[in-house]
Amino acid sequence: MFSQSYAPVKFERDADVALIPEGQMVSLPAGTTGYLTQSLGGSFTVYVDGRLFRLGGDDADAIGREPPPRPELPENATDHDLEELVMRQLKTCYDPEIPINIVDLGLIYDCDISKNASGGREVEVRMTLTAPGCGMGDFLVDDVRSRLLIIPTIERVDVELTFDPPWNQEMMSESARLDTGMF
Repeated sequence: MFSQSYAPVKFERDADVALIPEGQMVSLPAGTTGYLTQSLGGSFTVYVDGRLFRLGGDDADAIGREPPPRPELPENATDHDLEELVMRQLKTCYDPEIPINIVDLGLIYDCDISKNASGGREVEVRMTLTAPGCGMGDFLVDDVRSRLLIIPTIERVDVELTFDPPWNQEMMSESARLDTGMF
């Protein structure tokens, strides 16, 4: 079933992971072995005993990997610099079953950044899923929120999940369609 491109991994400590596609959190104990099937955007998809699990980047050490670096924003950053960093962070969020980031998948409908009364920033994201019944929906929303909240100056992130309009393959970027053979 696995080609040589899937790397074997062994959990060096207990780790909380999300069961794919249900999104249910479970714990995999130290000593569990499996195969790394995806390591994009700082998170990992691991195949263990016929199931897929998503391991967050903050727990990368559980499989002997380095956690992703935290985003940095220079002190003299412009609003444009912040907008670019927000988009780069959104592109680190991947659907755990599809090796394409959520921006190129066309799941982000709107992303608005504003300043609040204290001078900090607030971000409002409106997004969708590839399928309304996807069990990973709450997980992807939390992933977007947490990846944006670690950006310096961002104090609040509101993520709205919507299915209007419903997602379709035409919403994918051209490169994403080429990568998946849907062009």
